[in-house]
Amino acid sequence: MRTTRLLLRSGLTLAAAAALPAWLAGPSDAVSGISVSTTGTTVSVVTSACTQSNGSWGNASLLNSSQASFAQGRQVALSGTTVSQSAAWSGVSPGTYTVVVVCSNGGTAGTQSVIVSAAPAVPAPPTTSSANRPAAPARGVMGGLGGAARDYGPLTLGIGAALVGTGVIATGWYLRKRSKPYRL
Repeated sequence: MRTTRLLLRSGLTLAAAAALPAWLAGPSDAVSGISVSTTGTTVSVVTSACTQSNGSWGNASLLNSSQASFAQGRQVALSGTTVSQSAAWSGVSPGTYTVVVVCSNGGTAGTQSVIVSAAPAVPAPPTTSSANRPAAPARGVMGGLGGAARDYGPLTLGIGAALVGTGVIATGWYLRKRSKPYRL
């Protein structure tokens, strides 16, 4: 009885642990077969579900709320490789849109909704002349052994190594003496 409960508990724990990564990932784009993103007023779609037929990968269509079919939207031909195909629309006004990708074989790769918001005003970066720029470090930051900002000589490294070695020997001696107090 106790073994059965233990096995049941461990089985449920393993099932939960196996399902956790999928649950944490949230809704997957693999279900729809497409990935849609927006940058300002540009909407782009990427898929890997289409195969090339007659020199074409297929088409992607951007539909607004009043358009119901694929043919009514702004259509763009997919371009890409066998690994990834993509399409993009620029100058899209703010609103909610539906992106539909139809492969050249007539199958739908996926459908996904996207919200385009007004593009925020991006200030131009300030221009500075080369006389106003701070000087760059000669060798940059050095990582790893020896420090991050200065190259130390062999004397400093030798002293550091001696201190570390002394610490290791002292720790070993202390632990040995503690476990067997009658020895030196």
